[in-house]
Formats: sequence, C-alpha cells, structure tokens
Amino acid sequence: MASGVDIPYDIAWIFPRLRTPSILWYIASQFVVTLVGIFSKILLVALSQTKVYNKDRLTTAVAKRPRGVPLITVSNHHSCFDDPGIWGVLPIRYVCNTLRIRWSMAAHDICFTRKLHSMFFMFGKCIPVVRGIGVYQEAINLCIEKCAMGHWVHVFPEGKVNMTKEEIRLKWGVGRIVYESPRMPIVLPMWHEGMDSVLPNVEPYMFKLGKNVTINIGEPLDLNDYVQDLKRQQVPEPVARKLITDKIQEAFYALRIETEKLHEERVQ
Repeated sequence: MASGVDIPYDIAWIFPRLRTPSILWYIASQFVVTLVGIFSKILLVALSQTKVYNKDRLTTAVAKRPRGVPLITVSNHHSCFDDPGIWGVLPIRYVCNTLRIRWSMAAHDICFTRKLHSMFFMFGKCIPVVRGIGVYQEAINLCIEKCAMGHWVHVFPEGKVNMTKEEIRLKWGVGRIVYESPRMPIVLPMWHEGMDSVLPNVEPYMFKLGKNVTINIGEPLDLNDYVQDLKRQQVPEPVARKLITDKIQEAFYALRIETEKLHEERVQ
C-alpha cells in the first residue's frame, strides 16, 4: 500500500459481508456471539471479583435509547480481553444477542491474519481497522454507516493495547465518526481497571481466575449542540474532529482518575 503499512492478509472481502449481512451471516454471528458472550460472562462475573459502577448507564444506553439513535462507547484498552470481556457484565439477553451487541474495530494484523480467524472475528461483529493509515479508511466508514442505522459501535480511542498505561492523545477516528454520523450518537465513556490481570499481556497469555476488576460507566456525553456549532461556524473537518475528540478525551481521563481511586479502595 502507498501508506507503507503491511497488510499480511487481504481483508477487502470482509467489508461487503459486514456492510450487508446475509441471513446465513446472522445465523453464524448469533452462534459466535452467544459462545463468546457466555464465556465472557462466566469468566468476568462468576470467576472474577468484578464490580461495576453506574451499570444502569450502560444498560439504559444499550436497551432504552430512542429508536434510531446510535450509541458509541469508548473505553481504555489494557488487555486483549477487554472486548469481549467487559460486555460479560451485561444481561444475557444483550451480550448473547447479535442484534443487540456492539460493533467493534479490531486490529487487522492481530485478528485478521488468516481466513479462519477472520471469519471468527467477522461473525463476532468486529471490523478490521488498519492502524497507521489514518481516519479515512473502510473501518471508520463502516462505523459511520452503522451509526447511521442506529447501531452500537465500540471504540478503543487509544488505538492500541496501552500496556504502559500512559496517558496518550486519543485517536481522531472517534471524532470523525461522531462528526459525520447522520444522527448524533450518544457517546458513553467507560474506564476499567484489572482486565490485564485477568488476561496478562505477557506469555503464556493464560486467563487468571479470582482477579479484581473494576468497571466504571461515565455520564453520557451530549455533543449535539457542540457539533452543530462547529458545523455552523464552518470549522474545517480535520479541526472539528480534533476538537470533538478533545471533548471526549477530557471526560475520558477524568473518569480514569475516578476509577483508579475506586479500584485502589477495593484491592487494599
């Protein structure tokens, strides 16, 4: 590619199937989503010490938002098990329902490296994102299309598994999704601590049981007036998406401080 980013496996065939899923796709997706949902619920709820703060904010946004209104959840990324793991806290009727569960971007060079893996993640409603080629790519386009349909899209705006847990600038892709969504999405920030103790980022990459996990759901962000003001002022789109991302980042890192305190109180 002109970008110089290596794509070890051709992912072009995946996007049409995600864009217009067939009946057979939905059947296969329901199987995968159910399997993964049950595994996540058992591991995170039954076999871990998990505490969720403000869970009602998530369940309300997932199940009770107005018809046609999209939902964008944003969370930190500390472990490869963050998604699907954190959705194990949802009721079974949502976490095991392919019509209800989120769409989520997943790294092309980790999840989509061969056909069998690609099919599994595709049926799990994962969208292959190519890191390093910017915000104008098929993954972001497809997220905008899903928002236009009123679906739920999850984004890891740090853009990678942040193993050092440093505070980094959020990627502007989430700003583009919000800015270009035909209907303003509900943006719901989330922060979690302890997921990297359930699945550590070091070999042998084995799940650990009985670990403390803290998940904190933030206040929903209403960005409608802010985005409309940017459009009325004819702020250039690259600037607008940065400003929107900055708004999300402000709430995101404020939630981090709150969640870290809650987690520390639990593990002391």
